[in-house]
Amino acid sequence: MGCLGNIIWFICGGFVSGLSWLLAGCFWCLTIIGIPIGVQCFKFAGLCFFPFGKEVVYGGGAGSLLLNIIWLLITGIPLAIESAAFGLLLCLTIVGIPFGLQHFKIAKLALMPFGATVR
Repeated sequence: MGCLGNIIWFICGGFVSGLSWLLAGCFWCLTIIGIPIGVQCFKFAGLCFFPFGKEVVYGGGAGSLLLNIIWLLITGIPLAIESAAFGLLLCLTIVGIPFGLQHFKIAKLALMPFGATVR
């Protein structure tokens, strides 16, 4: 399911989601202070392009909490809304449910990306 799921995913919403993360990363990299945040965006863009077979594990400390708060206020909410909307639309059909669940995974990641690792 992993390879076939990733191919169908890329065509049916993963491309748009991944481009959103890449765009967010480019905007964050415009400032020197935002470069670490932009690099994290680029890492998660890879997850958005091909999410099947990957798992997100959350952890982190006080630094991650501070970065997550700044991220949420500036970039996290629009990315989370985009992924949640795609997830809701895809879950309207039985065939789209696995893809909708992947969008919900990415929406959660869009709210708290720092301290998260992808396996």
